[in-house]
Amino acid sequence: MTKAPYKTKQMTEILTFLKSVQGRHVTVNEICDFFREKGISIGTTTIYRQLEKMVKEGLVAKYVIDGSSSACFEYIGDHGEEHENCYHCKCEKCGKLIHLQCNEVEILKQHMQQHHDFQMDPHRTVFYGICGECSKKE
Repeated sequence: MTKAPYKTKQMTEILTFLKSVQGRHVTVNEICDFFREKGISIGTTTIYRQLEKMVKEGLVAKYVIDGSSSACFEYIGDHGEEHENCYHCKCEKCGKLIHLQCNEVEILKQHMQQHHDFQMDPHRTVFYGICGECSKKE
C-alpha cells in the first residue's frame, strides 16, 4: 500500500488556487498577490517550496521559458501525460505566456524530425510574437 503524500494547510491552499485557474500559467508573484488579496498569510519561500514539491509529485508543471521571465506553474493533476507536448507562445509586449496544444504544431514537429533531422522539445519550444490583446491596443 502506497502512502499518500502529506499535504500541509499551505499546500492545500495553493492546490485549491491552482485548480481554480486550471489551464492557466501562473507565477509565484501572482499566487502571492492572490493570497494577499484574500488576507491569507503564506510566505513567498513557502510557496516556492510547496510548488517544487508539487512539481516532483507530478501535480504541477513548471515552465521556465527564458532567463528574463519568472517561472510559470500550472496545475495538471492526474493529467501529466496530456501536457507532454505543450508548446508556448510568449507575447513580446506584455510577457503573457499562452499554452499551445494544437495538431498543426505536432505536424510541424514531425516535419522537423523527418525533413530536417531535428527533434523539437515541447517543454522548451516557444513562439514569440504579439498576443491578441496587445495587437488590439496598437
